[in-house]
Order: sequence, then C-alpha cells, then structure tokens
Amino acid sequence: MSGAAGSEWPEERPEERQRVVSPIPALGQGGVLQELVLAEGQPPEPGISEEQRQAQEEWEALEEIQSGLGGTSGAAPPPISFTEALQHFQSAELPSSRGTARAPGRRGLLAALLRCLRGPPRLRPQLRGEQELALAMAQCALDDSERVHMRILQTIYRQLTRSRLGCPRYGAHWEELGFQGADPGTDLRGTGMLGLMQILFFVLDSRTLPLARQIFQLSQHETQNFPFCIMSVNITRMVIQALQEERLSRECNRRQQVIGVLNDLYAAAFLRLSRLWEQQHGTVANAAFFLRELELSTKKKPRQLLKSLEAYLSRGLRPPSSPSSQIHFTSICDPGVELEGDS
Repeated sequence: MSGAAGSEWPEERPEERQRVVSPIPALGQGGVLQELVLAEGQPPEPGISEEQRQAQEEWEALEEIQSGLGGTSGAAPPPISFTEALQHFQSAELPSSRGTARAPGRRGLLAALLRCLRGPPRLRPQLRGEQELALAMAQCALDDSERVHMRILQTIYRQLTRSRLGCPRYGAHWEELGFQGADPGTDLRGTGMLGLMQILFFVLDSRTLPLARQIFQLSQHETQNFPFCIMSVNITRMVIQALQEERLSRECNRRQQVIGVLNDLYAAAFLRLSRLWEQQHGTVANAAFFLRELELSTKKKPRQLLKSLEAYLSRGLRPPSSPSSQIHFTSICDPGVELEGDS
C-alpha cells in the first residue's frame, strides 16, 4: 500500500494539471461576439438582432460558470494533486494544536494496567510530527481566501462529476455531491480540511478512483441514495478518533507513516460501508445503524479493514454496482460533461 506521498493526481502531465476551459476561439474569430459586446448601460445597437442579444447573455453565463467562483475570478482554479496539497499544509501556519496535539491517553489505574497487559502500543516519537499535522488539518477550517483550499474543492468536484469545467463556490451543486447545503464548509466541523483531503485522496489515487466513483454512483440511486460527502466526513471523523485513541499506532509504526495509514483506513471503511449498504439494502432511514457498525470496525478491527482493502485492490475487483441501471450524473454547473478514463 502506498503512503501519502504516492497518492497523486493520476496523470501528472502539466497539461492535465493546468486544464482550464478557455473561451472558444472560433466564436470570437467570426466577429459575432465583438458585435454583441456593448458598453454597460448603453442601449443595443439597431443592427443587433434578438438572437444575437440572447447569444451574448448565454456566453456571459458560460464565462461565469467557468470562473469557478461565481464569476469572481478570471479562470477556474487548476486541479491540484494530493501531494501538492499536503505540502501546502506542511508549510502553512495551521492551528496552534500543530505543535502540541497529542493522542489522549487512557486514564485510571485499571486502564494503565490494561494498557501494559494488552493495550495498543504507543506511536513512535518520530511519527508524532505527522500525527500532529493530521490533527492540525482536522482543526483547519475551509478558507475562501486560500487558493489551495479552493483548488481542493474544485478538484473533488471535477473528479466525481468527470467535468472539465469548474463550478461556483456556493450553490445547490454541492448538495448533489452529498453535502447538506450550498456551502461545503458548514459540514466540516470536527474534520476540517482533513475531511476534504481524504476525499481528495480517494478521488485522485489511481487505485481508489474507480471505487470512489462507483460508491458515488451508488449514492445517487433512486431508493438507496445517501449523501456521499456527509458519509465521507463521518468516516474521517471515525478515523480521527481511532488515531487519537492509539488504535492505529501498531499499523503506523509498522509502515512508518501516519497519513498514509489514515487514508487507507478511510478507503477501507468506505468500501465496507458500500458493501453493507448494498447487501442489506441500506437507506438514509437506517444510515445510523451502518455508521455505528462501521465505527466499531474502524476502532476495534482496523487491521481487518485494511486487509480487506488490500485484497480488494490486489484482485482488481469492481466495487458494488448500483442495484438499478447505470445512473448518468450531470451537474447543474456543467452544460457539457466529458467523461474521463480511470487512470
């Protein structure tokens, strides 16, 4: 299993990472748009037809969509790889817990005795910095003024919807991805940017991208639908708790990394959830039951979940498909969605 450093944008070609939709040259070369551009507040010229005015309005609306931030910037932010995003947080000034966060120890004489006899091992000192980074990201709020944060959002949107276009910062399109409202930031309490970073890993790592898209498709099912991103945030919260309670120390020590273990456990838990959801015909009404079972597995049997993911990826099996026919997701932000191959 690869660590955090290997979870990159599937194809790191510069032209792919800088994929930004620019105005279509052919529309400008014919002189049509030039004739339609009117100074603000001036009446239309007599020679402009109603069809031309309508074309101008549609083109302006398309440019606003392409801005990625509701028309407040000139171009949609370029995609970002997991590695680049992680390097940003490594060098950024994160919440004060970055230097002081420690996994809380169990208290009491009996708890200390149990730890000595059979409790999980402590995380090795050389891994504490990486643990602190993960916990600090979990306390870092989504910031509209931070370009890297916006690039993370846009990359998640594009990878799940297979869109070449960006979308506005706020809007109902985020509800289509499984957030509760028009602002994803309101759903990240308790997980912060780590919640988005784990989705970013899930949709960029070439091993897990097909799984992510298939689970997202299942989440859109007519009767077995569920809020994909809300489920994701809940899984991240479970992973954070397992880290804080030293449930993952043995695996982190074995692999000599923390964030890579967190990401793989996140993917393993999502795989487990999708299997349960399909096999037991899950619905939003009984989602709490599935989440409780998943939390127990994440804390009590993390190694078993990870082995299940390893076996799944090594066999190259397809994740559970939607019980009904294929669902073709088209975003309200994207007038033309182009499908991308899974690299």
